[in-house]
Amino acid sequence: MRIKADTGLCVGSGQCVLTEPAVFDQDDDGIVALLTDHPDDQSAAICRLTVDWV
Repeated sequence: MRIKADTGLCVGSGQCVLTEPAVFDQDDDGIVALLTDHPDDQSAAICRLTVDWV
């Protein structure tokens, strides 16, 4: 799985960071930043859920 963040849609609420901090972070403006774009299997499963929730 490859992850790509659409920073234009990010509202800066930090929910993705709270859900999977091994993959997501926020920059100084609160916009999503990826720590990796190829998460391991466990993180990938959580990321799929994150996309559905956010």
